Amino acid sequence: MRAAVLRNRELAIRELADPVPGKGQILVRSLACGICASDVHFMDHPESVAEDDTGMWNYDPDADIVMGHEYCAEIVDYGPGTDRRWPVGTRVTSVPVLIRPEAVRIVGYSADAPGGFGEYFLMSEAVTQAVPGDLPSELVATSDAMAVGWHYVGRAALSTKEVPLVIGCGAIGLSVVAALKRKGIGPIVVADFSPERRALAMTMGADFAIDPGTRSPYAAWREIAYGAPDMTRGIFDGLDLPRCVVFECVGLPGVLDGIVRGCERDTRIFAAGSCPDGDHIHSLTAHGKGLNIQFGGGPQMSDWNEAMAEVCSGRLDVSPMVGAVVPLADMPAAFDLARSGKGPVRIIVRPGA
Repeated sequence: MRAAVLRNRELAIRELADPVPGKGQILVRSLACGICASDVHFMDHPESVAEDDTGMWNYDPDADIVMGHEYCAEIVDYGPGTDRRWPVGTRVTSVPVLIRPEAVRIVGYSADAPGGFGEYFLMSEAVTQAVPGDLPSELVATSDAMAVGWHYVGRAALSTKEVPLVIGCGAIGLSVVAALKRKGIGPIVVADFSPERRALAMTMGADFAIDPGTRSPYAAWREIAYGAPDMTRGIFDGLDLPRCVVFECVGLPGVLDGIVRGCERDTRIFAAGSCPDGDHIHSLTAHGKGLNIQFGGGPQMSDWNEAMAEVCSGRLDVSPMVGAVVPLADMPAAFDLARSGKGPVRIIVRPGA
């Protein structure tokens, strides 16, 4: 099969042997797979997982790694010990893990768990789901990204006395906006330097979009939450003021510390972004303000299942996020565009095109 292969931080299109499904696994043909910021981070900073001892990563710089964990595929064949729950040709997707005899791997980050940037890859039947309806595969492939926003918004469990502020309008920031909107939470305030991404956030459900290059998003949040009558009438009484819940969705050094320094007292911060080289915060300021910071984590199966159902049903319109669909041959250039931060929120690869 043809695949975009990562070896020693370099990406190239190569011919590889087709993967063979083991016990409980399904061989699938990749129909569509999204380029995620996590793929770019992994390609540029593979050492960030080199010392992981959970068994979910198995990084080897000298091995061929086929990335791609946001996918829609179709069944080609079954391995031993499977229930053969769906006919060959059925479109499927899943939470991106592959169950192996020795460990559970995250798909697309180890040589023994190839991902959707190859013509064929493996899925575990136990966590696989058939794709309902006829939504284009390129849109189905965004389900994993949307599950991240679903996870954070569910975990935040905002009350009616809290107003969200989303910092960064990439795919994860937009998934947070979409989840907030679907759950009826608002007003939703977002901040991003890119006018195109601010416009996308408004399309996905944001109420206010702030350019941090011209105005502090924290000052804007205060005006919206405290001082705009149309936002506060009938919701807040007297000094019972709203509290801020910030979703950090950038993952660049200094962003989290900027939130700590700029946000209101008693703010809750959900750090969805992840700096490959780590980050530093002014902990004394965080202490003085009584901030609550929740780091990382990932979607649970319930988050993922709910997000996929919302996407595939069309109740959650993800089409604004998909800005380009490219063949496998264009993968290196597409990765460079994704790395630049100037490309579409989601570039979708069609390995068989």
